[in-house]
This record gives sequence, C-alpha cells and structure tokens, in this order.
Amino acid sequence: MATLVTFHAHPDDECIVTGGVMRKAFEEGHRVVLVVATRGEVGEIPDFLADGEELWQRRVLETHAAADLLGVARVEFLGYLDSGMMGDELNDRPGSFWTADVEEAAQKLAAILQEEDARALTIYDSFGGYGHPDHIQVHRVGKRAAEIAGTQAVYQATMSRENMTEAFRRFGEVDLDAPEQAGTPEAEITARVDVTKYLDVKRAAMRAHASQIAEQSFFLSMDDEMFAFAFGTEWFIREGHAPETTLDL
Repeated sequence: MATLVTFHAHPDDECIVTGGVMRKAFEEGHRVVLVVATRGEVGEIPDFLADGEELWQRRVLETHAAADLLGVARVEFLGYLDSGMMGDELNDRPGSFWTADVEEAAQKLAAILQEEDARALTIYDSFGGYGHPDHIQVHRVGKRAAEIAGTQAVYQATMSRENMTEAFRRFGEVDLDAPEQAGTPEAEITARVDVTKYLDVKRAAMRAHASQIAEQSFFLSMDDEMFAFAFGTEWFIREGHAPETTLDL
C-alpha cells in the first residue's frame, strides 16, 4: 500500500480534477490524503445557509462528505484565506494564500508528506489550470514541499486544452473567443488516467459540494455521455518523465 497526497486550493477542486484518481487509488488499496490550502471563504453564497452559518463552515462539511465518497482517509486544511480571483482586492489581504510565504506554507505541507511517507503528490500546473492565484500558489508550494519531504512522484493536475475546448463547444456553455490559456496542450501532458469506472462516484462528490456546484451547473446538468467526455480522463504533467497511463503508486 502506498500513500497518495492530493493538494488543492479550495473545497470542491479535489473532485473536479482528481476525484477519479483519488477513488481509483482507494479501490486499489492505497491510502488517500487530501490537503486543502483554504476553506473557500470567497465562494458563491447559497441561499440555504443556516442562520449564523458562515460559508467556510458549510464548505468544510461538504469537503468531508465528498472525501468520504472518494475514499479519503485524512483531510487537512492549511488554514489560509481564499484569495479570490486574480486582480481581486482580496488577493493581498493578510492571511490570504496568495500572499503566503512559499517556504512557510511548503513546510506545513512537507510535514504531512513526511508523516504519511507519501509516494506521490498531486498539485496543479504552473498556471493553476486557469490562472486563479490560489491555484498558482498550490503549484509553487507543492513543488517546494515535495523537495523538502523528498517526495519524488509529483503530478501536476491540469486539463487537456483540446478536450476542454471541445467539451465547451459541445455543451455551448463558454465563449470560445476567450483567450485560450486554460489547460495544457495535449502534447505537453505526460499522464492520462482513464477514470470512467469511477464517474458515478466523481459526480456524487461534486454533488456533495452543493453550495458551489448546483444541479444547474455545467458539471451536473450535462448528460452522462457528455460528462464522460469532459471528465472521464484526468490529466497530469510529471516533469522529466515519459508519458504514463496511470500514476506511479
């Protein structure tokens, strides 16, 4: 049995980009650990919060519910504040993940990697998938933490730019004239993991994040065939390695 640590910026990120791999690792007998940098304080505010309930409190509960579905054995939050989208004034507020000292944050994550004797770590690509400051910081902090802990198998979760563009075109949800910066060209991706076997669990984990992923959302409103096309493969970059069809656990 090996341990896979997945490092994410906000609650719900884990099920979207690595949910299938997490469940796959669990079903193959491995230990799965989820580390989240923030509690998602700057997410959408739903109308169903209880009186006095803060959004972050609901999102922590949702994270644990999704983690149970994905087979996660341990959930940890690093305690930083959600920085909001790039250019938001919240980027620079004290305690935001975007302003965190990379070395300090990396030491926190490295301590978990060492405690768990992690075989593999997932982070994000250098652009954070789509340019969110907290996602970019996950890349920076995650790479440094792996260096400190000696975790050699580091996989940068990303999206196939071609697959994503085609999914948006088919679904008719996104302006395709927008700058094509999100994701990574498939020629640069080194690991493609088929997670179609785990799509029911992946979708259920998304649904567990009800405050942010509504039934009317892009993620949940598409039919099963479209969902399989968009989310049936999870994509990673492992620097300096040849293409793989699964993660090295």
